[in-house]
Amino acid sequence: MAKPKPPVEKNETIELTFEDLTHEGDGVGKVNGYPLFVPYGLPGEKALVKVIKVKKNFGFGKLLEVQESSPERVEPPCDVFYQCGGCQLQHMSYDMQLEMKQKQVKDAMRKIGHLEHVPVHPVKGMKDPWRYRNKVSMPVGERDGRLVAGFYQKRSHNIIDMDTCVVQEESNDRMVEAVRRIAERHGIRAYDEKNNRGVLRHIMVRTGKNTQDVMVVLVTRTKNLPNQEELIDEIRDAYPSVKSIVQNVNYKRTNVILGPETNVLWGEEYIYDTIGDIKFAISAKSFYQINPTQTKTLYDQALEYAALTGSEQVIDAYCGIGTISLFLAQQAKKVYGVEVVPEAVADAKENAKLNRIDNAEFYVGQAEKIMPWWKSQGLAPDVIVVDPPRKGCDEALLQSMLDMQPERIVYVSCNPSTLARDLRVLEDGGYETKEIQPVDMFPQTSHVEAVTWLEKKK
Repeated sequence: MAKPKPPVEKNETIELTFEDLTHEGDGVGKVNGYPLFVPYGLPGEKALVKVIKVKKNFGFGKLLEVQESSPERVEPPCDVFYQCGGCQLQHMSYDMQLEMKQKQVKDAMRKIGHLEHVPVHPVKGMKDPWRYRNKVSMPVGERDGRLVAGFYQKRSHNIIDMDTCVVQEESNDRMVEAVRRIAERHGIRAYDEKNNRGVLRHIMVRTGKNTQDVMVVLVTRTKNLPNQEELIDEIRDAYPSVKSIVQNVNYKRTNVILGPETNVLWGEEYIYDTIGDIKFAISAKSFYQINPTQTKTLYDQALEYAALTGSEQVIDAYCGIGTISLFLAQQAKKVYGVEVVPEAVADAKENAKLNRIDNAEFYVGQAEKIMPWWKSQGLAPDVIVVDPPRKGCDEALLQSMLDMQPERIVYVSCNPSTLARDLRVLEDGGYETKEIQPVDMFPQTSHVEAVTWLEKKK
């Protein structure tokens, strides 16, 4: 029997009414039950759409013209929003962004975790959802004999030459532009990834949001940096607030931004920032949350769910540079942090010293291997906090958590799908998911973080 043909054909232009959004923020409309996914469409809108790809069960379209506009549609303040791949949601109101993200978490709980009963609270957003990123890393290229710096176009390695990015700290924007101009003046060539030639690959700027410390990182293919002294002097003259100028050498043909060798060209190896009462040292390669304002919101929520009284032993799996661990240590008896990246653990230990916190210990290793060893040594945690990468927790780690039987688990997640999958495992292992609080760490993008509180079933 012949398979039914999709009701639309490639390159056909149709009228479409959008009913929903995907978790990435694309509009969803249906033609005789056949879904079409169209970037920049909003629910309730009628639009003219060109069909650009047809698959068996769904297709993709391009928005040609909005005929009836949603009241939630707004004019993106960014000139290159429709070309750049950095943000996905600037065309929708901030209230709609937050509702979309709450729905994203709810849908994952229902469809993947089968957790219909769990309350998912409204997303905690920002008062001002712009200019929040404290770190920018822009690839550098050449066009018509001059240097350009900007983000990549969607699904390509074409650099969009841009003067400003409305989600970056404003001073970082200006700094990248100044460094680009100075490098161009000194004849420094951009890296050519096709031929593996040239010098300057990326310009990175990091700012301490609450200290206004600034670090400039020049990522180069070669160790030799032409006119290095003049370059440093001109950067310092242009921006006296710079505390640190660093060169990172990445000679590999790779999409990874930073290479293995880092040299301080001028100033300090670290800049500093604070989140709440905790001070952090940040190096060129440190992992540090890019939105400190919302990081405090996220960690305050994790602390609230941990419900510490001062007598608890706490494990922080995937502890990174100790950000959550040090927050927890202020209210716990003892915190044990574990992280697979040795440099991050070194940073965590330094940050504990910096804050005179002596009830937090940090270990290098895989949490799923270290935790069974801790258990064999008699460590019985009251609370376990996990903050894994997007792929979620390793199965062996989930089993280690279940074996240790803490009273409470706090799960911080940057991916609702893997969160829902892991919560299902923990529920089946004897824990009850009490509630979930999403937090908007990355306004104007489709990403959402969530903090989950689990209790051991009595």
